[in-house]
Amino acid sequence: MYEISNQIKDRKYDKLQVEIVVETPNYDILSISLAKDTTFPNHSSPTDAQLIVLEGDIEFHINGEAYHLQKHQHFSFPKHTEHWVKSNVDSKFLIVR
Repeated sequence: MYEISNQIKDRKYDKLQVEIVVETPNYDILSISLAKDTTFPNHSSPTDAQLIVLEGDIEFHINGEAYHLQKHQHFSFPKHTEHWVKSNVDSKFLIVR
């Protein structure tokens, strides 16, 4: 009945990787990994979202501003607002939306 998953921990760094970890009627959790110097191209979220950095160092670009985020930091952003992300080192983060 209970299960432990290592899918986030075991994910290799290979450019941009996006995987749905949890999908429910109320929220989704996405696991994203970015290899060093990789960009997650411009896009938007269909809902307000929370970004949680698990490993690494990223730049989150939104509304003409860049936010430097590191391991264990959290960042909130609104739905339908275009943004993009660049990794400074191999990085993993979660999006909860």
